[in-house]
Amino acid sequence: MNKEQNIIPGGDVSIRDMLSGSGYSDKAISYFLDKTYMGDLPQADQETEMTGTCGDTMKVCLKINQNIIKDIRYQVLGCPGAVASAMAAAELVKGKRLEDARAVNDNDIFNLLEDIPDKKHHCIQLAVKTLHKTLDEYQKAKM
Repeated sequence: MNKEQNIIPGGDVSIRDMLSGSGYSDKAISYFLDKTYMGDLPQADQETEMTGTCGDTMKVCLKINQNIIKDIRYQVLGCPGAVASAMAAAELVKGKRLEDARAVNDNDIFNLLEDIPDKKHHCIQLAVKTLHKTLDEYQKAKM
C-alpha cells in the first residue's frame, strides 16, 4: 500500500481525501505525504528549534557551504499544515544563497502550497520564523 492509499482506521476514506475535504490543495497534500525534507541532517552546520503558539514544534537543520544551503531538513511535531509548510519552505531555499533564503516570506510558501485551510496559516508563519531564526543563529555564530 503506498502513502496515498493509506486508509483511515475504521473507515474507507483515504488521507488524501480527508485532507482535500478539509481545504488542502493537492500540492499541499503531496508535501505532507511525501515529506521529502523531513528528518535529521547528520553533521548539520546549524540546528534550531522553535515552538509555535499552537504547540507545533519545528527544528531546522542546515548544511551550508560557501553561503549556499546545500541541504536542509525539518523535523516537525505537528499537523499536516505544519508538515506541508515546512516541506515547502525547504524546497524554496535548498540550493539558495543565505541572503536569498532569508528573503523567503509567508506569501512565498502560501503560493507554493496553493491552498491550506485558513486555520492553518499560522503553520506557514512558524515554518518561516523557524527558518529565519536558524539563519540568524548561523550568521551570529560565524561572526
